[in-house]
Amino acid sequence: MKTALITGASSGIGEEFAKLFAKDKTNLVLVARNETKLKSIAAELHQEFGVDVKVIAKDLSVLQQVEEVYAELQQQNIAIDYLVNNAGFGDYNLFAEGDWKKQEEMINLNIMALTKLTHLFLPAMLKNKFGKVLNVASTAAFQPGPTMSVYYASKAFVLHFSEAISNELEGTGVTVTALCPGAFESGFQKAAALEESRLVKGKKLPGSEEIAAFGYKHLMKGTKVCIPGAMNYIMANSIRVTPRSLVLKIVRMMQDKAS
Repeated sequence: MKTALITGASSGIGEEFAKLFAKDKTNLVLVARNETKLKSIAAELHQEFGVDVKVIAKDLSVLQQVEEVYAELQQQNIAIDYLVNNAGFGDYNLFAEGDWKKQEEMINLNIMALTKLTHLFLPAMLKNKFGKVLNVASTAAFQPGPTMSVYYASKAFVLHFSEAISNELEGTGVTVTALCPGAFESGFQKAAALEESRLVKGKKLPGSEEIAAFGYKHLMKGTKVCIPGAMNYIMANSIRVTPRSLVLKIVRMMQDKAS
């Protein structure tokens, strides 16, 4: 049986990805800070699908703990065939007024942990001539984001990094997919204090289950970039031909609090 490592697996699309892999009889390594929640998910998935589920409680915004995840798996001879870099968070604030510690943790988690984990696990995938990596980016990756500047910039990194290495890996048996969802129903908006913005307030958003199913399908197909939702796809691609000054004004309008 193959094994999938999923970060941010204690809730949202991380948890939904775990269910999809388990349903397809893939063993799991679930990583997040909330050990109690991870153990509950692990017990449910093992009971329902009969897969082995290993829980590793780590804070991946602390880079030493990223390396500890890899070291623990190496020590136990657990090879990773699928890597889902889902852990990440945002913050809704003017950059100059935001808390620096939170911004730094966001960079460490959204960029550094994702990049480090990919770098650690890719060599074995290449040696085995099989592996699939899914990096969760966002439609935020396609433009700058006033009031969420670091978050948008971090997701632009994820998208461009994923596209670049997917090109480098062509013909190796290893693929990299960037999943770029728009806003969806999850704990993200509350954690980012984004609930009052025009982007999400009063709107019916797709759920985590729907986004994960879309990403899982494209991960298995080896799609380089996948954007769920026709309108999200059109908007993400239209930005390429829209004047940058106008893009900034539109994003700022959408991000500002609804009246």
